[in-house]
Amino acid sequence: MRSWRATPGAGIDGLRLEETPAPEPGPGEVLVAVRAVSLSFRELLVLRGTYVLPVKPDLVPVSDGAGEVVAVGPGVHRTQIGDRVTAGLFPSWLDGPFGPEHLPQLGGSLDGMLAELVVLPESALVPVPRHLSFAEAATLPCAGVTAWNALSGVRAGDTVVTLGTGGVSLFAVQLAVLLGAEVIALTSSEDKARRLKALGAHEVLHRTPDWPTEVRSRTGRGAGHVVDVAGDLSQSLRAVAVGGEVALVGFIGGDVPPLDPRLLFGSGASVRPIAVGSQAQFRAMNRAIEAGGLRPVVDREFAFEDVVEAFRYYESEQPLGKVVITAG
Repeated sequence: MRSWRATPGAGIDGLRLEETPAPEPGPGEVLVAVRAVSLSFRELLVLRGTYVLPVKPDLVPVSDGAGEVVAVGPGVHRTQIGDRVTAGLFPSWLDGPFGPEHLPQLGGSLDGMLAELVVLPESALVPVPRHLSFAEAATLPCAGVTAWNALSGVRAGDTVVTLGTGGVSLFAVQLAVLLGAEVIALTSSEDKARRLKALGAHEVLHRTPDWPTEVRSRTGRGAGHVVDVAGDLSQSLRAVAVGGEVALVGFIGGDVPPLDPRLLFGSGASVRPIAVGSQAQFRAMNRAIEAGGLRPVVDREFAFEDVVEAFRYYESEQPLGKVVITAG
């Protein structure tokens, strides 16, 4: 079989395609023919050597993928050959709170999905929603589950603010609408504003330094939930309502200003860091996706042989939607 390998810290130029013997599943494991993988900002951090969690040398990269089960090992009872599956980024995190025992992660301390065949524990598998293609399903494990986790507690009629048009933010718009929330999306592009409206955002505001004031003006009291992918908590805490929540997803905005603790105390809101999500959350999200007929946004697909080109496109073009690599 063929697999792409990466040397953490070597960047995109360190990606190389290799041929190795096909793996075989052991007890409790399944062999999956990978049909599609999708890229996220996490993958660039891994290649750059700046990812916050441990990364193994000579890595098969990319955490997010979907495929078809082609063989099962001894002791596998729930999974059958032909099943369409994805896998949780943290394979051992089945349910409950996240803990250090769940730190091993695909495409990091464990080999990932950028291969024609991968062996995974049966417990890590999550069925693909029936109406989705492999390319669409491959977008779910990181960005989709992160957004779903960030929206925990959102109810119909709540107001949710999303920032930008990255993978998590787009899923947050789609999933919040699916949950019946009122979505205020922020962007700095008129074209992207139109796309966000088409995805169901109720209002799209121009992202200026004073966007929290605009959010408060539109809502009267602030938003019940802010999905913060930039890490500028001082802004999010000014936009959130008393008793609301800021879901802190990441720091893609780079350097952020220091947070005055008086702002945190005075906001009366909670800040919840998000570490993707458990298999239980993944399955719950997929049930909602299937019931609502939601389709993830795919910007562009690349062939398995064109992985380097796919990474360069993802890094440079700021696509609206996921970049997917297909195989098989």
